[in-house]
Amino acid sequence: MPSVSSLPADSPVLLVQLSDSHLFADAGTTLLGMNTRASFARVVEQVLAEQPRIDLMIASGDLSQDGTLESYEVFKQMTAAIPAPARWFAGNHDEPHGMEAAARGTELLEPVVDIGNWRVTLLNSAVPGSVPGYLADDQLQLLAQALSEAPEKHHLICLHHHPVPIDCQWMKDIGLRNPHALFEVLERFPQARALLWGHIHQEIDQELNGLRLLASPSTCIQFKPRSEDFALDTLAPGYRWLRLMPDGHIETGVSRLQGFEFEPDFSSTGY
Repeated sequence: MPSVSSLPADSPVLLVQLSDSHLFADAGTTLLGMNTRASFARVVEQVLAEQPRIDLMIASGDLSQDGTLESYEVFKQMTAAIPAPARWFAGNHDEPHGMEAAARGTELLEPVVDIGNWRVTLLNSAVPGSVPGYLADDQLQLLAQALSEAPEKHHLICLHHHPVPIDCQWMKDIGLRNPHALFEVLERFPQARALLWGHIHQEIDQELNGLRLLASPSTCIQFKPRSEDFALDTLAPGYRWLRLMPDGHIETGVSRLQGFEFEPDFSSTGY
């Protein structure tokens, strides 16, 4: 597995975010009628076709749906095709022991990455047995330390759960439960440039007090924005790319599969 390259400070950083893949140990198992392994394979193929040089790949939670070691091994094997260092962190569907076992002997779960003129900090907002997220004191301390120790760098902070309202009623209570604690830390450090998350299976690009707020699609099923009750969107699976510029600004976009057709199966076990 490649190590994080020592890019010069004046070089842009190309980051790819893969989120909410919900893989199973069994290759044939589906989620609401979608074969998550098949859709993930197609997204990885599209990443390779569209991004000739990737400096860092981020997997922003819910790598697995069944929490098995086998599912994490599959994720690791499938993303090994991407010639870039990678970092993972947990979502509410992930099982920490399986994820840790698959990552043993690697840097996959290391939470702080310095690359180019940027520092990327990965926070664990997952709470065992809970759908909503929470940043425990050790995670808030990690963030404050990462920011304070590198005041000369621009900072991208990543987590799984959404820290702001997203105008989607059914997801209102399953985001980050203590966003105020997160923003209290960030307000002390003007070098914080952006927050990046997954969980909501839809894309968002907003700004709050000069902080870029970015959410990204899933590599499998998509949730319909601004919905009162649970609802799937017809948009195709995809990924987000980010170009972190040396001066602190961010170029970013979402790329989705073309010609992808999916018929939801609401009689299946559900999400």
